[in-house]
Order: sequence, then C-alpha cells, then structure tokens
Amino acid sequence: MNYQETLQYLYVKTPAFQHVGQSAYKPGLDNVVALSKAYNHPHTAFKTIHVAGTNGKGSVSHTLAAILQSAGYKVGLYTSPHLRDFSERIRVNGKPIDADYVVQFVAQSQGIIEQLNPSFFEITTLMAFSYFKEQAVDIAVIEVGLGGRLDSTNIITPILSVITNVSFDHVALLGDTLEKIAEEKAGIIKPGIPVVVGEAPQNLRPIYLSKGSPVVFAQDEADRNLPF
Repeated sequence: MNYQETLQYLYVKTPAFQHVGQSAYKPGLDNVVALSKAYNHPHTAFKTIHVAGTNGKGSVSHTLAAILQSAGYKVGLYTSPHLRDFSERIRVNGKPIDADYVVQFVAQSQGIIEQLNPSFFEITTLMAFSYFKEQAVDIAVIEVGLGGRLDSTNIITPILSVITNVSFDHVALLGDTLEKIAEEKAGIIKPGIPVVVGEAPQNLRPIYLSKGSPVVFAQDEADRNLPF
C-alpha cells in the first residue's frame, strides 16, 4: 500500500470519531495497553506532558511544544484531529511524521489490527509513541483525544499534567454535569505529578485537589501578577 491507500485502510478498518461519531469511541484502556505491550511500551522511552480540557488544549499543546523546542529540546507533539493531512497529528520539532513511516507502521501492524480491532485513535496513538521513540525525542506533548480518564493517551506517566478548562462537551460519553466532566478530565492526573489548571471555578477545584498531586490554578497566579 502507498500512503493514501494506507490512510484509507485505517479509515475503513479503524473508524475515526470525526467520521462516524461516538460509535468509534472505545472506552477503557485494554486495547491500547495490549498495543503498547506489542510495541514494547514505546511511551516509556521519553518524557511527556499531558494536556486535557474542553477548549484550548490544542493551542496549549502547540505552545508548549514551541517553547520546549526553542529551549533546545527535541520535541514530539501529538494532537488531533488534523486539518488537511493525517501527518499533522504527529510532529517532531514541528515537522509532520514521514509518510514512509506511516506506511511501514501500518503494514507491520495489520496482524494486531485484525486481532484487536482497535479504534483509529488507539492505533494512531501507538504510531505516535513509536515514532517519537524512533526519533529519540527528549519530551513529547500529548493532547488528550476525548475526556481523559479512559482516553488512549492515558497510559503515559507525564512529568506534568495540564487541564485547560471544563465545559459541556460529549455529554453522552463524559457526563451531563460539569462535575462529572471535570472528573473525567481529571483522570489524567497521576499521584504526585504536578498539574496546572486553567479555568477552575470554585465548585470544580475539590475534584482536582483530591487526586494527591500538587495543583497550580493558573488564574490565581495571573491575578497575583496583575499590575493593578
């Protein structure tokens, strides 16, 4: 298969949320854990920053990647969805993933795709982790696809978690109250790992503070540094 044929195979064999809606969503981490094991846990080869939230997580992810790259690090960036081409989802120092790698990875993964029937996001998450390992990145900024707690990216143990904000999104999957949605987003928080929260109304703060991690509320820091 060439590059376009490979993408078509993925879209047909592993339906994407953007194409078929919530029927593509597979809650739980069993598939991605099995995929990770098959590829020798590539996400453990580099440091990560995990970014969740309802709005702004893509912008925050790109900004963090640019800051880290300007500081001299080799930086992976995994975001979704793409605008024009699939390769935009997986970048190293701003450069999209090589088409040849996509073709090679999918060709080598066909057996396990047939066996596990993963979602599009599950298999592309492992593609990103494997590519970042091959490229020997220093750190990767990983954007959550949907929610947080049961998102495929949540097998990582980051050095920092970021939650931009919480509002009503995907209520059929994440819950019908802001508290329920915040609980899902806060599922990326790992004990002892610092977390930065953007917008955080008072009723949601106990959710973030209950996870056993140091929490910085960005709005509070901004208010302290106002010049008036």
